[in-house]
Amino acid sequence: MKMHIEFRHLRTVKAIHECGGLARAADQLNITQSALSHQIKGLEDQAGVELFVRRSKPMKLSAAGMRLLRLAERILPEVEALEDEFSGLRSGNSGRLHIAIECHACFEWLFPVLEQFRKKWPDVDVDIRPGLAFDAMPALQKEEVDLVVSSDPEEMPGVEFSHLFDYKPVFVASSKHPLAQKEFVEAEDFRGQTLITYPVERSRLDIFSQLLTPAKVEPDRVRQAELTAVILLLVASNRGVAVLPDWVVREVKYNSDYVTRPLTDAGITRGLFAATRTDDLAKPYMQDLINLAGAEARRLQSV
Repeated sequence: MKMHIEFRHLRTVKAIHECGGLARAADQLNITQSALSHQIKGLEDQAGVELFVRRSKPMKLSAAGMRLLRLAERILPEVEALEDEFSGLRSGNSGRLHIAIECHACFEWLFPVLEQFRKKWPDVDVDIRPGLAFDAMPALQKEEVDLVVSSDPEEMPGVEFSHLFDYKPVFVASSKHPLAQKEFVEAEDFRGQTLITYPVERSRLDIFSQLLTPAKVEPDRVRQAELTAVILLLVASNRGVAVLPDWVVREVKYNSDYVTRPLTDAGITRGLFAATRTDDLAKPYMQDLINLAGAEARRLQSV
């Protein structure tokens, strides 16, 4: 006959071994001594062997009982750890927060936010995936990631876009560049220019999606650089021009060899958003990350 061992059986064996008798073990388990005796008898009937040496004082485990104790010592800590994990999930103190970033420049802005978040929520598993390398929004719906930083909100079932901050893409050029003399630049000004961008699809670059593509203007050459500092170095050396978020340029140490100008007379304003599954917004750590991100963004804008 197969044995049906329950967690309470393992806890009983462990308690009797530690307490050395039924009375103290029953108190520890918060059950009556009679109920504990019946539980032991039922367990021994299943095993077909004695698990306790009843003639000894304190009460000891038999060789078979010691085998069961070793099982309890291996299994019960894992069960308790799982209970703690589930408790943390219910209270919102632990969980998973995998982030995809569709904004290349946002890596520099997000890392200080995550450092604050890590200290406040040490039991939350945080990971970052560059959302530019895959389709981040479907991954959010499939629960492959938990938050997407994006500048392109859209209507999606079960997804909420939380506004973080607004920014202005600005034209950046060497102070010696002819366009540096203009009060603002327009799409036509990019004809014949070397445009330096992040290594991102054109559809995800503000300069193309908001200005050049609608105007059907093509720069003479597009050169790519991974780091903001490298882009600004190339611009300052008059190797090309760039368009960057205004907060990115302000965050980098000021360099008098380049200037910034608005895009168009009216300027262009873009928003940055945190996309999450609607149900996840109720998690305290998710809302706290969004608040921290917004606060850091406002700090950058005031620099």
